[in-house]
Amino acid sequence: MKQQCFLLISLLGTLCFSQNSEIKKHTLDFSQFYGSILLHNPDISHLIANHPGGFILGYNRKTYGSKEWEELYNYPDYGASFVYQDMNNATLGRNFGLYAHYNFYFLKRNIQFRIGQGIAYTTNPYDREENFRNNAYGSDFLSSTYLMLNYHKENIISGLGLKAGVSVIHYSNGNFRSPNTSTNTFALNLGLTYDLDGGEKLEYINTSDREKINEPIRYNLILRGGLNESDVIGSGQYGFFIFSAYADKRLGRKSAIQLGGDVFFSNFLKELIRFQGTSFPEMDVRPDDDYKRVGVFLGHELFINSMSVITQLGYYVYYPFDFEGRMYNRIGLKRYFGDKMFGAITLKSHGAAAEAVEFGIGIRL
Repeated sequence: MKQQCFLLISLLGTLCFSQNSEIKKHTLDFSQFYGSILLHNPDISHLIANHPGGFILGYNRKTYGSKEWEELYNYPDYGASFVYQDMNNATLGRNFGLYAHYNFYFLKRNIQFRIGQGIAYTTNPYDREENFRNNAYGSDFLSSTYLMLNYHKENIISGLGLKAGVSVIHYSNGNFRSPNTSTNTFALNLGLTYDLDGGEKLEYINTSDREKINEPIRYNLILRGGLNESDVIGSGQYGFFIFSAYADKRLGRKSAIQLGGDVFFSNFLKELIRFQGTSFPEMDVRPDDDYKRVGVFLGHELFINSMSVITQLGYYVYYPFDFEGRMYNRIGLKRYFGDKMFGAITLKSHGAAAEAVEFGIGIRL
């Protein structure tokens, strides 16, 4: 799940799309949930004592095919949601989150899958003196992802409907500050939906013939940066930047494959190398070992209007200092501004261990 916390927060930008000619329909939903914290890491076993609960309040803008991407993805909804979660644990406290989300539909629109990404505020983060047992949340603000899979039946009576299913809610700060063991809550949820138009039915737009997409190979340059900290609590936050170059080939309207490389300048590693080299001679680390890394990766890009979801799997070809292994992965969002410029928010990790949340700006030529 930590790979998911990537941070689909820039989905909020989708709420600002031009809607001049679109069919407009809005719904609200409210779900209460009750569940358990999953033991994804033995280091948080002391935090799993009671069952957390809370509620999810959502606002949804429905789509009917006014734009091409809407029909390609079976007329999803997009919107915003608020999640309140009481961890029922004095160490963890309570979480309040704001999210942007998409709802995707399956099986004659009776099954709804929601993915939401946002920022959560936690009331009781780690404190060295007053809350040292909370090794899950090292900061007041957390990146949060939640998933819902529901039986979803709208407009049963005068715009009122029902939804029921399961949810997973993830909280992490992407190693922005240690500790960052994170939590994942698996919960059952039950709730209601309401159509603000009172259940008025609208027709979906279908396009029979579409022109085939045929693009040449495109070349991308992107500079990423941010702040992060090693797992050594109190070691300090350091800036990093990453230069990436890759080629992509469009496979159709939805997908493209990528091949490229990264050069990493991660200053937290410079401090970690110095710390291990001076404090733990048995680790055979020299204080002047190189902190830079170079990797190559394969990736995939899923296009959704001016947004896209990227996933990449990489391997370090230059790796002078051993940190979490040679394989790495990245997942996140791109937001295009015109034909060439884009911004990106991604999570880089090694398996389930997050290294950093990356903010980037790039060009696609």
